[in-house]
Amino acid sequence: MFIHAGMILVVIAVAFAIARLLKLSIELSMFVAAIAGALAHGAGIPIRHIVDGAFTYFDVCLIFITATFFMNLLKEAGGIVYIIRSIITTFHDRRLICLFLLTLVLLIPGALTGSGAVTVLVAGTLVGTVLIYMGISETRVAAIIFLCAAMSAAAPPINLWAMMAAAGSNMPYVGFMRPLLIITVFGALLSMFILGWKGKAVDLQKALQELPKPPEKMNLLRVAIPLIIFFALVLAGRLWPFRMPVLGLPLTFLISAISVLLISPKRLPVLQIASDTIQQLIPLVGIMIVVGILIQIMALSGARGLISLGVVILPLTTLYATLWLILPWSEGLVQYAVAPLIGVPLILLFNMKGLDPIIALSAMAVMWPLGDCLPPTAVVGRAVVIELKYKGSYYGEFVKTCLLPMIIILLTCTLFIIFSKQLNFLVGW
Repeated sequence: MFIHAGMILVVIAVAFAIARLLKLSIELSMFVAAIAGALAHGAGIPIRHIVDGAFTYFDVCLIFITATFFMNLLKEAGGIVYIIRSIITTFHDRRLICLFLLTLVLLIPGALTGSGAVTVLVAGTLVGTVLIYMGISETRVAAIIFLCAAMSAAAPPINLWAMMAAAGSNMPYVGFMRPLLIITVFGALLSMFILGWKGKAVDLQKALQELPKPPEKMNLLRVAIPLIIFFALVLAGRLWPFRMPVLGLPLTFLISAISVLLISPKRLPVLQIASDTIQQLIPLVGIMIVVGILIQIMALSGARGLISLGVVILPLTTLYATLWLILPWSEGLVQYAVAPLIGVPLILLFNMKGLDPIIALSAMAVMWPLGDCLPPTAVVGRAVVIELKYKGSYYGEFVKTCLLPMIIILLTCTLFIIFSKQLNFLVGW
């Protein structure tokens, strides 16, 4: 049994490596690996398992499609650029406050969508322009945008890694708000101030000329109303769980999106924005579908059980010493697939050892997105380079500049795992 499952794992890994060498996308490579694993297991091409696996994360896909649609509407309405222009106009001579508020702007898109790539696309160029005019080098600006995008993807309320690992271990996605919020806000602010503190005052005139102009009638109230509606609906469900109908996050985001249409000072091309949103999210939706298929095939063949067994028999000291390396690198290798593959057995192990599973999973769910600048996928890192038109060396300058804040964040997450039982007072939201 162990030999058979081990051979399936080898076949999957080899098929994935060959597909990548043939320049197939990460999604197709994972699908090829899943089919190869099924064939090696002797199951042929199991259509039922492929379809079943494809719908495993259907609800998660709905969440970040509707969330990204909401953020894109807000951006097209001029809300994001209005916020950024207001920040630098008001606080251009107060560097501390300006950097703090720009960090919050970078956290919001990913926190609401669960995707660091959305943060880069929605706010990366705008905030990056301001940081350049604050005297920060292009390499440090790219590193700041990536690190804040990684923290925004991990920030609550939407953390896809925690949601997928929680679903795989039959644990409700409840109680993650405070631990995720503390670690991600700390990580984002740490990155911003370590890399962006040195510089000069904002060249206000040049920055304002470079940034696009929002519609004349755009104001703070118009920007705030959709966000207030969203958080009010989320909080209402938690404050009055037996009185408030269960809307679900996709419907909540759609209601908030409708409010953007109503308050927008200009007419928005809804169908075009919706089409662009789907086009933008095809890689993410594709990888979520393929991850579900791969996990289903690995469960069918016993390979997933072998990985789980290999994880749970490791000593805790070994895990503490290596998780900060394993989790980011595994994210760079197979992206979201690491959450059900490695996260589920780790959560079961930590729970068995008396650690708090919610705190531990929160810490791991912050470690994973830091690997989105690592090969072979490097999805968010590449998005930053493309969006900011960064010309420097990717690994020699960009990734190297990210290392110091990354190491501090990874160390913090490791401490959260080790002392998760003592930190369980943070669980509650």
